[in-house]
Amino acid sequence: MTFMLKQIFSLFKLLNSDTGHNQIAAGVACGLILGFAPVFSLQTVLVIFLLFFFRIQIGAATVTAFFFKLIAWALDPVSNSVGMAVLEMESLRPLFETLYNMPIVPLTRFYNSLVMGAGLVSIALAPVLFFVSKALIIKYRVTVVARFKSTKFFKAMKATSFYKWYAKYDELYG
Repeated sequence: MTFMLKQIFSLFKLLNSDTGHNQIAAGVACGLILGFAPVFSLQTVLVIFLLFFFRIQIGAATVTAFFFKLIAWALDPVSNSVGMAVLEMESLRPLFETLYNMPIVPLTRFYNSLVMGAGLVSIALAPVLFFVSKALIIKYRVTVVARFKSTKFFKAMKATSFYKWYAKYDELYG
């Protein structure tokens, strides 16, 4: 529980920082894919590899993966029907047989209708979520952060020695 609270607080800190909005939005989109993918699967390993290989915010991905895991559970009937429709297509049957006979590909569990549907739904929604979250992050930074920094409370808090100590600590140790 404290891990999740720490991640949520770090996400708010991240939203208020100078970190690029593309990195955070990509983290949210990867969190969507992680949330919809099975926990111990090849898809999860691939997304985690992408998180480390590219400049994507891992904190944003972990927090959103937690929330999208709850949403994925609610959308299981939709994912199951999408996966069933794709797996029952006669034109794709030779492709699925070839994939199933490959050495590593069956570890993705693509032959499960829920896994196939959740994967397709998450991959289809990831670009949309990227652009929506990017727009929301920019709007948040322009309106909420700017308004909060102009309040008397923030200016008074920034003038205290405790805030200066915190700013120095945060600069040195992050």
